[in-house]
Amino acid sequence: MDSNFKLFSGSSHKELSQAVAQDLGIQLGDIELSKFSCNEYYARINETIRGKDIYLLQTAGEFVNDDFMELFIIMDSLRRCSARTINVIMPHFGYARQDKKSAPREPISARLMADLLSTVDLDRLITIDLHADQIQGFFNKPVDHITTMPLFVDYFKKKELSNLVVVAPDTGRAKFTKKLSDKLGADLAIMHKTRPNHNVAEIVNIVGDVKDKTVLLVDDMVD
Repeated sequence: MDSNFKLFSGSSHKELSQAVAQDLGIQLGDIELSKFSCNEYYARINETIRGKDIYLLQTAGEFVNDDFMELFIIMDSLRRCSARTINVIMPHFGYARQDKKSAPREPISARLMADLLSTVDLDRLITIDLHADQIQGFFNKPVDHITTMPLFVDYFKKKELSNLVVVAPDTGRAKFTKKLSDKLGADLAIMHKTRPNHNVAEIVNIVGDVKDKTVLLVDDMVD
């Protein structure tokens, strides 16, 4: 393993970071993370990383705002330690659903998160199955957008499901669902969804035949 490479972890998913380090045959970087009594984050790097390429794993979990703020604090600490590059591994990119204006006077929060990461001096983002491909264009730095589709294709092929139809819950997932259905040799159906309120969805129509079929429903967010 390249000695110029170090993997650090935030607190959002330490188990995943440890599993990645184990697969790579390395130790996680030595970092001290804590909070002050007022809930401000604190981060200190406890080893020399001058001139090294740093990979920082911090996903957006249940407490997405805390996870982002801790990420920014760690990145600032890494930069002030003279890291050569800071490469953020964020399997779930928070605020990704807010990638466009769906109504007047709304923010585009996914772009805001991209701007904040760039301001803290991101060198590269590594993420998985973005809610919308266009989010890559919000960054002026490289984005490695990894897809998990081969894993799902292998898994469901082994299931040998008969009379299968792959269903997209809305038009936003239609592109991914079409690719998956083609690889599985299955039929395709698409739901027409409306959102009268946040976290409320209503299906008003289904394009395609699902009657008496085995349905594989594909979505990227469940909340």
